[in-house]
Amino acid sequence: MKKTVFFGALTAAGLAAGMASAATLDDVKAKGFLQCGVTTGLVGFAAPDANGEWTGFDVGVCRAVAAAIFGDPTAVKFTPTTGKTRFTALASGEVDMLARNTTWTFSRDVDLKFEFNGVNYYDGQGFMIPKNLGVTSAKELDGATVCIQTGTTTELNLADFFRKNNISYEPVPIETNAEGNQQYLAGACDAYTTDASGLASTRATFENPQDHVILPEIISKEPLGPLVRHGDHEWGDVVRWTLNALIAAEELGVTSANVDELAKGTNNPEVNRLLGTEGNLGEMLGLSGDWAVNAIKAGGNYGELFETHIGENTPIGLARGLNAQWTDGGLLYSPPFR
Repeated sequence: MKKTVFFGALTAAGLAAGMASAATLDDVKAKGFLQCGVTTGLVGFAAPDANGEWTGFDVGVCRAVAAAIFGDPTAVKFTPTTGKTRFTALASGEVDMLARNTTWTFSRDVDLKFEFNGVNYYDGQGFMIPKNLGVTSAKELDGATVCIQTGTTTELNLADFFRKNNISYEPVPIETNAEGNQQYLAGACDAYTTDASGLASTRATFENPQDHVILPEIISKEPLGPLVRHGDHEWGDVVRWTLNALIAAEELGVTSANVDELAKGTNNPEVNRLLGTEGNLGEMLGLSGDWAVNAIKAGGNYGELFETHIGENTPIGLARGLNAQWTDGGLLYSPPFR
């Protein structure tokens, strides 16, 4: 009798969880657009252009998710969030997902009850200084004032680095990257610390970027990626597998230019499954069969998004590095589409 009650309770809990898991996808479909939380402005990753249109590498992930759902990459609205406001915005339902420079950590995943849906940029914390400061290593920053964004993983990383190297610093708290730029350029701090990609983005906006140096030390692991609320597994699958579709597309040679032709059928079964000409992966996600085709067409595969917004031929000038495909010595790797 106890066993019957126990398994009955499990079944009821499973049904309740299943009902809850569909909520966000259903809500997004019902309102007709995706609400995506982004940073307040980080050139190359997420920032409004001269026409007020949001653009960037992280924005591209949002648009890919919108395209996967609606077949329309413009069916998305953007909510700028700071390091302090981003998690409240997601937890409260103000946004459906976050796609901004947010590090996947234990406490954010477990304690704050968020679900990270993969890594779209492998990063690490660094330091930027004016070249005329004459410093060549972060270990030479004893007694320095350091601009640091509050509510981020960089605060603890900074404290750990200085403590480990038995040197001191004075923090200069900032709320947003824009404030950090202003304070740093005004001389309010000797150094600016954040993710190395963010430093490259920030430096690219300076009038004289060559006058500023990003020091060689990378003092942390910062796996950045999109995230959703815990317990919304169906919605998490949509975001996760859209990101995976962009990663897999690059590996498989599927681009925004050839995706329509390849979607007619190829001799590669995984390409066919990805693009919906074989199997029913879209149906499993609650989406149309061409969901991945639409996601890839939105802004290109992962490599296209990278090169367009933050690659070596952009003002940001980032090399692929750890963000190269696993076949090229990087960490980028999608689970198989089967």
